[in-house]
Parts: sequence; structure tokens; C-alpha cells
Amino acid sequence: MTSGDKGYIQEISGVMTLPFIYLGAKHMVTGYDHILFLFGVIFFLYRLKDIGIYVTLFAVGHSVTLIAGVLMNVSVSAYLIDAIIGLSIVYKALDNMGAYQRWFGFQPNTKLATLIFGLFHGFGLATKILEYEVAAEGLLTNLIAFNVGVELGQLMALGLILIAMGYWRRTKGFMRHAYGANVLLMTGGFLLVGYQLTGFFVS
Repeated sequence: MTSGDKGYIQEISGVMTLPFIYLGAKHMVTGYDHILFLFGVIFFLYRLKDIGIYVTLFAVGHSVTLIAGVLMNVSVSAYLIDAIIGLSIVYKALDNMGAYQRWFGFQPNTKLATLIFGLFHGFGLATKILEYEVAAEGLLTNLIAFNVGVELGQLMALGLILIAMGYWRRTKGFMRHAYGANVLLMTGGFLLVGYQLTGFFVS
């Protein structure tokens, strides 16, 4: 969130449904780490049913830890959580590249992994909200509204990704460039991990 959003959150109290829906949607649409993970998750998913299952698992995961983390005041270093989110991007890129089959001879449960990483993504959101000291009055309603906004933002980002992927998949070079794209995705994840761990040790 921007400093302006932070100031706004700290100044308001009571039930503010629409503003928190907006803030949740804005956070997801501009959250490149979440978007990169979603991009990796749906990279080789073609059926809407499969996409719906994985996106739902991710949504359930981050919804649970977002709300529970704030209500139970469970605070974890934002740097460490964001580093784990970076690792989730690395994990998914390697999965798309078939690395686990080649290295270990087995395929991890991708649905379970998506749910687990969703839990970490939710803790990341909860940690940021706790940092902004949201007023206790109307907190649960505002958290639910924020989470609804996150889901709406996720759907918007997912829609744009699917449109772009749809065009790309129809080109002859898709499969030829898929491996390289996931190498770039993995690199982005490692850069995020390095950046966050540096922040953790320096702060």
C-alpha cells in the first residue's frame, strides 16, 4: 500500500466497506509478487474448471490467514513473509519446468502446495495491515471487505493474464518459449527472495 493509503487507514474508524474493498483490490492488482505466483499457477492450465480449483485454493488459503492473522494479532516479519512468497514463485516456476520429476522422480501435490502458499500470502497481507494499526471498531467487517477487494483484484488480474495467455498459447512459439518464460519467472522469484532477506538483515 502507498503512504497515502496508510495514512487514510490510520485516520478512519468504524465500518468502511467500500474503501476497504477498494484498498484490497488495489493491493492485489499492484502486488506483483501475488500476480507472478498466479501467472505461474495457471501457466499450463487450459480448462476453466482447473483454473477455478487452483484459484479457489489460493483464495481460501490467504483469506484464512489474512483474517485470523489480524484478529489474533499474529505478526511475522514482513521481510520473511515476502521472502517465502518469493520462494513460492520459484517453486511454481520449477514445477512448470518439470524440475521435480527430473531431480527427485516424483511430482509434489500441486493443489496442496497452492493452498499452503496461499496461507503464506495471507500472512503477508495480515502483517501489512497490522503495521497500519487499523481501528478496532468495525475491524472484522472491514477485514472481510478488504478480503472481498483482494478477491476482486485477483479476478481482474487473472482475467488480464488469461487474455494475454490465450493469445500467446495460439502462437507457434508458445511451447518453445515456455521454458524460458519460467526461467525468467524463477529468476524474478529469487530476486524477490534476495531483496527481502537483505531488508531483513539490514533492518
